[in-house]
Amino acid sequence: MTKHPRLLLACAALLSLAGCAKQNPQMPELKTEVGQLNQKLQRLTDLATALEQQTTLNRQSANGVYLLPAAKSAALLKSDIGQLEVQLNRVAPDATGVQAVLEIKNTSGQPLPPFTASLSWGQLDPVTGKPLTVDMQTQTITVEPDLLPGPVKTVEVKFNQVTIETLGFVHLHNIVAAPEASSQVTAKP
Repeated sequence: MTKHPRLLLACAALLSLAGCAKQNPQMPELKTEVGQLNQKLQRLTDLATALEQQTTLNRQSANGVYLLPAAKSAALLKSDIGQLEVQLNRVAPDATGVQAVLEIKNTSGQPLPPFTASLSWGQLDPVTGKPLTVDMQTQTITVEPDLLPGPVKTVEVKFNQVTIETLGFVHLHNIVAAPEASSQVTAKP
């Protein structure tokens, strides 16, 4: 008689273990949701890291403002034409590199005067996070006056010989107000 209770106990244990081994029908859905949350968390972590890196570069910069495409955020610049908020928008691949829109806004709300500036771009050192000057390229941009002057200017820019993955930084610097058109006209007697 002692064998039957042991046998019953063994069968009950086996059945309970079989029940544990059966997979919950919601497990695949939960795994998918956890995977999506991990991806979102990774994107937010990457964004926060890039924003912190952009802030650090701008604190250390004595000339101009750094924009990191990965930061997807504006940066402030004190210049001879006023305090500017600068942002890189619509970054997309192009046949020869990357194209984007540079938005420059006078934070005081006053109209921006015409100006020229240098725009440099390149890769970031993966170890230090600082701009690599080896393959850095530079172009001059000119912002012309509008018929209706305003505090915001947008400039379409192209960054040649880079991809979205390798475009680590954009540096706007050497902003110089253009001479007024009225001062260039000489009066005739």
